[in-house]
Amino acid sequence: MRVMGVDPGLTRCGLGAVKGRPGAPLSLVKVGVVRTPADDEIGARLVAIEAGIERWLDEIRPDAVAVERVFAQHNLRTVMGTAQASAVAILCASRRGLPVALHTPSEVKAAITGSGTADKQQVGTMVTRLLRLDAMPKPADAADALALAICHVWRGGAQSRLAEAAAKAASATTTPAAYFRGRGRAGYPRGTAK
Repeated sequence: MRVMGVDPGLTRCGLGAVKGRPGAPLSLVKVGVVRTPADDEIGARLVAIEAGIERWLDEIRPDAVAVERVFAQHNLRTVMGTAQASAVAILCASRRGLPVALHTPSEVKAAITGSGTADKQQVGTMVTRLLRLDAMPKPADAADALALAICHVWRGGAQSRLAEAAAKAASATTTPAAYFRGRGRAGYPRGTAK
């Protein structure tokens, strides 16, 4: 499975891609950031982020995209910029029909380090070890994007299999609409005595 992780942000949008499967060693595909100048208009910044993400999607050709779920912070302006960059990433992936998963920062930290309260240094250190890299990816946004991708490989694969199994089970059972199709108002087959 090849997963692209996106750590959304307006100034630096972290991007990282890994390939692997649960229980097997992972490998780095690519890591980096899309940068936009803080003094540019918001529209131009979002267009630049979209162009960067589209280039990555063309090159990486991921099976899924994992985006950090935006959470409430004290700085509303930061939250809005993060949410806007997140929406661009979701849109780019969805336009291509790619599955998109949202993972909270604490889910990612717990998956990577075993603690939902780990700091950026701990996450970066574990990403470096898990991918057998010579040095920690810089800036931290890039390491966070890789952590998102790793989290999704480990958690998303199992979640996808569960969703597929649930969908198969649901299609195998009779839905209420299918049951009542061709039946009268009381639920009896048409033309039978009540």
